[in-house]
Formats: sequence, C-alpha cells, structure tokens
Amino acid sequence: MFNLKLKILFVFAVVFFHISCSPDYLVGSKIVSVTHPQWSYNSTIYEVNIRQFTKRGTFKAFAKHLPRLKKLGVDILWLMPINPIGKKNRKGTLGSYYSVRDYKGINPEFGSKKDFKNLVDEIHKYGMHVIIDWVANHSAWDNVWVKTHPDFYTKDEHGNFVLPVANWTDVIDFDYSNKKLWSAMADAMQYWVKEFDIDGFRCDVAAMVPKEFWAYVRPQLDKLKHVFMLAEANEPFLHEYFDMTYNWQLKDLLNDIAKGRKKTADIYSYLKEEKNNYPPDAYRMNFTSNHDENSWNGTVFERLDGAAEISAVFACLIPGMPMIYNGQEAGLNKRLSFFEKDSINWKPSKFGNIYKTLFHEKHVNQAMLNGSKGGKLNVIKSNNKNIFAFERNKNGDRIVGIFNFTAEEQIFTVGRNVFNDKFNDIFTHKIFKLGKDKRMKLPAWGYKVLSDRTLINTDCL
Repeated sequence: MFNLKLKILFVFAVVFFHISCSPDYLVGSKIVSVTHPQWSYNSTIYEVNIRQFTKRGTFKAFAKHLPRLKKLGVDILWLMPINPIGKKNRKGTLGSYYSVRDYKGINPEFGSKKDFKNLVDEIHKYGMHVIIDWVANHSAWDNVWVKTHPDFYTKDEHGNFVLPVANWTDVIDFDYSNKKLWSAMADAMQYWVKEFDIDGFRCDVAAMVPKEFWAYVRPQLDKLKHVFMLAEANEPFLHEYFDMTYNWQLKDLLNDIAKGRKKTADIYSYLKEEKNNYPPDAYRMNFTSNHDENSWNGTVFERLDGAAEISAVFACLIPGMPMIYNGQEAGLNKRLSFFEKDSINWKPSKFGNIYKTLFHEKHVNQAMLNGSKGGKLNVIKSNNKNIFAFERNKNGDRIVGIFNFTAEEQIFTVGRNVFNDKFNDIFTHKIFKLGKDKRMKLPAWGYKVLSDRTLINTDCL
C-alpha cells in the first residue's frame, strides 16, 4: 500500500498543475517518445462533452455533428468519460463523468452500447479517429469493484476508503500496489478496443497512476491495435508510454500574457524549456480551453479577453497538436455546468472559420506536422520587443507567424536570411511580400499567418 501522506502531497502538486520538470528530463536524458500511429502526424484533436454537446445529450444526437466536424478539419475526437456515473456521494444532479461506476458499462444518459458502437463506426467512416476518457486513478464509491474487489482500493489505518484529493468527495482512491488491479484495469481497457474498435485513450490524472502500470498496459493495447494515448499530465517521462501530454505551460503563459503578468519575451523562455525538457518526437497538446478550464477557471473570453483569438491562432501554429474544446468554434462564451445539464448554444462565429483555415493548412503543409516530422520553430528577429515572429519549414513547405502580444498597435520591421519572399496570407487570401526592413503594422492583439503553399478554399472542403 502506498504511503498515503506522500501520495496526497503529490496529488496536490498535480492538481494545481505546477509540477516542475526534474533535471533528469533535460537534454541528454534517455527518454524517447513512443512510436506514434502514422495517421496522427498531421492530426488535430477535439474534446467532446456528450452531455452538453446537444439538447438531447446522446451519442445519436452528437453523430449528426460529424459532417460539420469533418469539414472543420478535426481528426481525433476525444470523448469525455462514457461510463455509468456513481450515485453514492454524487455531486450535483447528474454527477461527475470522472466518477466511474462500471468500467465496462455505458452511461444510459448517453444511450446504449449499440449506440456507441454505431457512433464509433460512423466516426471511422468519416476518416476520423476516436479516443475515450479513462479514469484509472480512482472510481465511484459504488463501483462494482467495491463489492467484488475491495482490496483494489487504498484504505486508511482504520480500514476506510480514501479520497484521492480532499475535495474529490465523489470518488475513492485505487491501490496500485495490488497487481490484481493492474490486470483488471488492463482487461477493461482492452475491452473497449476489442469490442468497439476505439483508437485509444485520454488518461485522467495520468501522473497520479504509477508509470509502471502504463508501461504494463500500453504493449497489451498495441497488440490489439496501434493506439493513440493522451496523458492528462505534463511530465516528460510519460512520453515513454504516451503519444501526447498536456501543454499546460503554454496555456498558463497565454493567460499570463493576456493579463499583463508576462510579456512577449517570456515566449523565448517557454520555447527553450520545451526544447530542453521533451523528446524531439513528443506530441504536446496545445489548447486555450478544456472542460476543467471552462467550468472552473472561466471561458477563453474571461481568461484571455482580447487575446482569445491571437492565442487560439498561436496554439495552432507552434509545434504541437492543436485542440478545441467543444463549442469553441462557435465562440463558446459561458461556463458549462459540470454536474448539471447545460447545453452549448451553437451559433456562427469567426472562430469557426479561423480553426477551419488553420486545421486545413495543417493537413497540407508539411511544416505544420506534429512531432519530429514537422518543421522546427525558427525565430525571425524584429526591431520591436512586443512582436514575436517565427518560421517553420519542412521539405520546401513554409509557414510564418507574426504576432503582436500587446493591447496596443505595434509598428515594426523584421529581418530574414531570405528576403523578398512572397507568401499567401491564409486568412485574407492575398499575396504578402515579406522583406527585410519592410515596415509593418499590427493592431492590438493582431497577427498574420503566411504560407507558401497554394491557397486553400476551405468553403469547398
């Protein structure tokens, strides 16, 4: 059994997302990223909250959005937990998705197992992939294993079940010193690959589960299918078992820049740390919102204000896989209730076209590929400290981003090794000549994205 006090201290560090990287993870370490599925190198990812996505909140209702999501340029659909939700100590009326009552069951709120299988098949027909959220660290108080395998759970000195975190009162902690738990958890994960042909998992609080378990389960899953694994964590060592980790560092940096707590110069430090701390082929998930951020910390407009748009574009262009949380493409401007029904208000938004343009550029521009197959970020120097400009290139494909990370208009010039290059502005569809010492101007929180590829008519895709 784990030392409970040590585990709780570690848990709090993870919860607040402030775990620092150990020097063991710096350049020269032997950490090597897993081999990724080939289809993932130019992929984008979209988080789906089935309950809130439609008024009905079912698999069938969500399936009607697949053509739109395909047109948007989405490749991987990450479904928040689809399992039955615990009733004992439930939070709110409907409870938390992350309080799992049965690891091989389907939440009846969403539909039946047949409905889910039909949804997976339909997703695959559109050439997209699907991963499901997996909660391996803890379960609901009334999970079926509580009665059949009470030894799977951590207990205090009085034999009582233990919470993984003080205010997570609707769940109880697993004891991974029990290897029988490993076998049961692996069996449950394999079930969804075998029976429903899912393409992988997003693993909740992955760093709170012993890394040895991930080393144990990943090969078993890959024997069934080369899966895609996303860790809700940012620890570099997890790339030995996971394809992608959370880029909380980027999210926090963008929040701080928008609030004036950090400046453009801090981007350079961020990039250096990314290069030093993570394997070259590691995927980092770039995002400005997710279910936790939206519900507990505020919408992108609350946290980023005028910088919401520039932050979304920046997250799509720099190395990493861009992620949209459901509704962001519709300008989601409310905090979705976590434990109650609270449907998204779907409406036209400029963010839809922004994401569609960037996602489709990612599909055809080799410089924007994920991991080591994409172009490295090369900084373009500017005479204005408030401007951040860069170029990525690969096999003759190039993408250039120029960003004004301030609330004021900026006038500037940039210097380049190759001058007088003509690019396509992917948003205005106009030719833009980028030359040395060319005087340019960007409005507050303004940006420009340039590509040397043939213009993409996104309306026809």
